[in-house]
Amino acid sequence: MLAMSKWFTLTPFMSNRFSKRVGFSNSPGSVRAHVNGGGDDTNNSKNNDKKKKKKVVVVGSGWAGLGAAHHLCKQGFDVTVLDGGDGIGTPDNVGIQGFWYPYKNIFSLVDELAIKPFTSWTRSAQYSGEGLEVEFPVYQELPQLPTPLGTLYHTQFVRLPLVDRLTSLPLMAAVIDFDNTDVAWKKYDSITARELFKRFGCSERLYQDIFGPLLQVGLFAPAEQCSAAATLGLLYYLTLAHQKHFDVAFCRGTTKQKIFEPWVGSLKAKSCEMLEHKKVTDFNFDEETGCVTEVVCGNETYSVDAVVVAVGITTLQETIKKSAALCKREEFLKVLNLAGIDVVTVKLWLDRKVAIPNPSNACAGFDDLFGCTIFDLNVIHDEHKDDTETVLEADFYHANELLPLNDELVTEKVISYLSKYINDLESACVVAKEIGRFPKRLTHFFPGSYKYMMRGSTSFPNLFMAGDWIITRHGSWLQEKSYVTGLEAANRVVDYLEEGSFAKVIPVEEDEPHIEALRSLNRRLNEIISQVPLSSYFLQ
Repeated sequence: MLAMSKWFTLTPFMSNRFSKRVGFSNSPGSVRAHVNGGGDDTNNSKNNDKKKKKKVVVVGSGWAGLGAAHHLCKQGFDVTVLDGGDGIGTPDNVGIQGFWYPYKNIFSLVDELAIKPFTSWTRSAQYSGEGLEVEFPVYQELPQLPTPLGTLYHTQFVRLPLVDRLTSLPLMAAVIDFDNTDVAWKKYDSITARELFKRFGCSERLYQDIFGPLLQVGLFAPAEQCSAAATLGLLYYLTLAHQKHFDVAFCRGTTKQKIFEPWVGSLKAKSCEMLEHKKVTDFNFDEETGCVTEVVCGNETYSVDAVVVAVGITTLQETIKKSAALCKREEFLKVLNLAGIDVVTVKLWLDRKVAIPNPSNACAGFDDLFGCTIFDLNVIHDEHKDDTETVLEADFYHANELLPLNDELVTEKVISYLSKYINDLESACVVAKEIGRFPKRLTHFFPGSYKYMMRGSTSFPNLFMAGDWIITRHGSWLQEKSYVTGLEAANRVVDYLEEGSFAKVIPVEEDEPHIEALRSLNRRLNEIISQVPLSSYFLQ
């Protein structure tokens, strides 16, 4: 399964505004010590004859933060990771995550760590409020057909008539037009996913029973609240670019147990310092150079030569509001316009065996309020394989109405919801439960959100950003995007400090020849249209 992770392509990297490799001087933070509660210049003077390691602080310990720390440690930097208090893995330790076939960089990392955290490729299903809609096979086991024929032909639609399925084909025009460029994002980001499907002639039933539920568990919000640009990007990356891309595996335990904990162990072995319960409140910077010199956590400070901020939107917004440095920068103030999505996770132990249709089941149709995924933990997690009773988990997205309820009410509602899809669930008794509440934890790609999102470089020359909401041209999504932006941030640090080698970022698989040909033709047509008088006069 992980053989593909051996394919590497070196991603050339240069900062958006400058390259230290063509003549910048050493950063001012290099003369400051890494201390808690202030510096001691007397002690610093004793080490003047020794070449000190450059200090890099990484804020956040999820895929992006650990990804940056992983590469920077290998390059010999003095790396400190600050976790804000929610535990190692923040902001990515929420619920159960799938690991899709195109996650080449994550699979490569797992190979490097010499761990085997994943299940085999698994079958899954999708339900609407009317019942079972789609069964997804393991696509790589089937004859490979050109996109999108493989997805249409091999996917087992239970209720949707062929005529409704065929109304999805015109959407390929938008898929081809959306090439992940800045122009494409600005063109499609202002409209909703629902409007996108309407414009390209999708049938009402295709929208209600297939696309709507898919987005509720893919972008974690109803289609009328999702950006059309994000919708096109996600759909192409996971379902349309190549037939086998929709194959998915899961961790054989929690992501924290199976990946983050051994990963952190390997980082500590490389002298990476992991500090928990450290909420960043501000950044001190040199007025003359504009470079960040210290990361502030309450009364403690950490001197730096470079910083990588790899936190979720809500956490960054809290920091911006407290920070005298960030609240004066336009790119950070724009972040205050972004939003997160509430998640509630419900793990239930039942008093008997109950048949759950598939290891993973995506469900929607709960009054169009939220979507959820149901997981059979007896199949997925090693610790429950031999249990004589059923253990399941249901992760609810856009769960605004579940978030304030107490555990008993949440459990009661969840049993009522899931009974629509799991036979005999109402007759089973819940003997134990774990309820997780994660307010505003997932990124909300709402219409118009692109103009508020940040790029990897900032107006501080030595402060860089990473996360699944950071703009990148790599083309990946979800955990893979977070990890890739972490590697890209590490490359920016390497470039700025003029030390070390660039991380090798595996690119997404190239478009199939007919898609590339169509995209080339589309670009030429767009160039011709742009030359037509008044072509930009009317609202697009």
